[in-house]
Amino acid sequence: MRDLTPTGLTQASGTKGGIGESTLRPDGTLKVTGEFAYASDLWHEDMLWGVTLRSPHAHARIRSLDVAEALATPGVRAVLTHADLPAATRYGLEIEDTPVLADGVVRHHGEPVALVAADHPETARRAAAKIRVDYETLPVVTDEASATAPDAPVLHPGRTDDHAPHVPHPNIVHRQPIVRGDVSAAKDRADVIVTGEYEVGMQDQAFLGPESGLAVPAEDGGVDLYIATQWLHADLRQIAPVLGLPEDKVRMTLSGVGGAFGGREDLSMQAHACLLALRTGRPVKMVYNRFESFFGHVHRHPAKLRYEHGATRDGDLLYMTARIVLDGGAYASSSPAVVGNAASLAVGPYVVDHVDVEAIALYTNNPPCGAMRGFGAVQACFAYEAQMDKLAAALGMDPVEFRRRNAMAQGAVMPTGQVVDSPAPVAELLRRVKAMPLPPARQWESAGGAADVRALPGGLSNTTHGESVVRGVGYAVGIKNVGFSEGFDDYSTARVRLEAVGGEAVATVHTAMAEVGQGGVTVHAQIARTELGVARVTIHPADTRVGSAGSTSASRQTYVTGGAVKHVCELVREKVLELARARFGTYHPAWATAELLLEDGKVVTDGGEVLATLVDVLEDESVEAEDEWRHRPTRPFDRRTGQGFGHVQYSFAAHRAVVEVDTELGLVKVVELACAQDVGKALNPLSVTGQIQGGTTQGLGLAVMEEIVVDPVTAKVRNPSFTDYLIPTILDTPAIPVDVLELADDHAPYGLRGVGEAPTLSSTPAVVAAIRQATGLALNRVPVRPEHLTGT
Repeated sequence: MRDLTPTGLTQASGTKGGIGESTLRPDGTLKVTGEFAYASDLWHEDMLWGVTLRSPHAHARIRSLDVAEALATPGVRAVLTHADLPAATRYGLEIEDTPVLADGVVRHHGEPVALVAADHPETARRAAAKIRVDYETLPVVTDEASATAPDAPVLHPGRTDDHAPHVPHPNIVHRQPIVRGDVSAAKDRADVIVTGEYEVGMQDQAFLGPESGLAVPAEDGGVDLYIATQWLHADLRQIAPVLGLPEDKVRMTLSGVGGAFGGREDLSMQAHACLLALRTGRPVKMVYNRFESFFGHVHRHPAKLRYEHGATRDGDLLYMTARIVLDGGAYASSSPAVVGNAASLAVGPYVVDHVDVEAIALYTNNPPCGAMRGFGAVQACFAYEAQMDKLAAALGMDPVEFRRRNAMAQGAVMPTGQVVDSPAPVAELLRRVKAMPLPPARQWESAGGAADVRALPGGLSNTTHGESVVRGVGYAVGIKNVGFSEGFDDYSTARVRLEAVGGEAVATVHTAMAEVGQGGVTVHAQIARTELGVARVTIHPADTRVGSAGSTSASRQTYVTGGAVKHVCELVREKVLELARARFGTYHPAWATAELLLEDGKVVTDGGEVLATLVDVLEDESVEAEDEWRHRPTRPFDRRTGQGFGHVQYSFAAHRAVVEVDTELGLVKVVELACAQDVGKALNPLSVTGQIQGGTTQGLGLAVMEEIVVDPVTAKVRNPSFTDYLIPTILDTPAIPVDVLELADDHAPYGLRGVGEAPTLSSTPAVVAAIRQATGLALNRVPVRPEHLTGT
């Protein structure tokens, strides 16, 4: 032990790599060099390959199912159908309505019908093709009219879920009204009234890493599952009953995740791999190909929205009404929560005293829809922002100034009656994004040379050299809730250990947070460095051996699991200081009188004097703590009026889009998509900027190219591939300048605000607003396609 008498005191220098710094991702280099191990890279010497047989029909009765030929195929070790399930036959995030394997009826194109395990993936695929299924096709339900018609087939008869007694038809999953004020009286006072009908197509999360995992049977009769997912403990809660096992015998470990965006919140092949592994007694790996991935996860709800707004001639919003119809597809997934978001955020970030909103989600035979970045707020934002432009035009006002005039601020009352009790700088974000310099016009022109076609609509297809190209500029702003809402017990668990290793204090952080690319592993290490004053932080692999961290969704992980890590680090710090006082408290009066901190591997006073090193304090001991952390509680919305403290936090982003449109060919080039966003506190500024730019790009995709096309007659998916489902490439992605505002939310750890979803909202309507300005067309549907611009 070193001499720690007062004569040995020095001045602390501070800990590097804490919150507020742009520390680099620990997995960043591995990912860009191709060395990172994703779930699809999992391997076991003795493993089998699992394959799923899926329905070619959107709605059919299974009259018979013959697996004999498949079982007789050399190399096949198991074939499973609904009849082979050992325990629970259904699962679901909110409503247990999804069959593990089709239970006599298939309700959507691509529904799992049977499973095959074989020595080789090609053997498994060929065996699956030998399974004989006799289908009797049934009428399909594809929209609200067919779902609620008097003779409509009820897709889920005998519903017993909590929402069933409160919906007008059993094919409506959930209904949420929001009613406030007196719309009828306000309408009588309105000088200008505008209405609009809008449509949002079905967007896919389009993550690049397909669904994959490895299930390994254990000697205790349980199973170890290595999986790419967003929510380990929700998977566990659903899988264990299907296997007929207690949860402690289903051990889950997160594997490398190649993107998620909501599409991994529901189960895909998790239960299937485990069932095959337990049946065969061998490890089983399942990996979807790209075609199957389009059927293996939920998508963004397509929506039809009807809005009406009234305003005074001076430009003050008086009232709004809205009806939002979301297509939930064949199974509920998270549709009830998406309905709650769409309804409660339907007004947008504006002050409107008189509101009448109805939002519903339907059961149809279309593909199941659930969580995707923006979660109900995206659809609403496209509609209300189009309405803001219509109102501004009707009043002869600048569209940005009209928005700023009606923008909410801290203290505003939401249509749910909830007071916005943290900064809501909507007007300032609009001011900032409008003040950014515009990109130069006609950037494709080069002095004395040929046009740079990459800067033109159509790009390298070389369709134009600038003829018939016009520019447009559009603005939009949006509001998104952060965290789980409506009374959900939203918490996270963290376990933190501090010990001396190799002459250095090292912290280990263990949570079940799914790292799906959002950068949580980076931020958790930054929090530990800040709170514990150590340079070295190890992030333990996420698994179910620690309590739940909730889902990596709803922009909640930095807030909630970051809050848990901060809280538990504080508990560890207090234990360390107690240990230090017990060992060294007699050496210096500051041990008893000063506020003590951990900084740069040392115990220091608030004045920066070093009292001891952490290595000397810890010696051979480790200090550990584990606890849950919750944000303040929310409440369910009233089923009749929608009133209630439903959301713990709101986030805001504004965009300005600059586009150039070839009006003859209907081609669009997004030149720039500038964003201003309030993030509360940027824990990692580089990561924050990346999240904003990523969300913005996803919104751009919805605006002009991304849509799963479903046949309106057969309810079959027409474009399940990246050949036909288009996503923005680097050549489609414009410059995205970002202006970050940091106005702390006093209710949140470090004052932070969830970042990842808000930019996905306003980027879409901003792009479409710019195209409208360039073309003069109404454009009430996204994505905007060439035929919408040319009329062909």
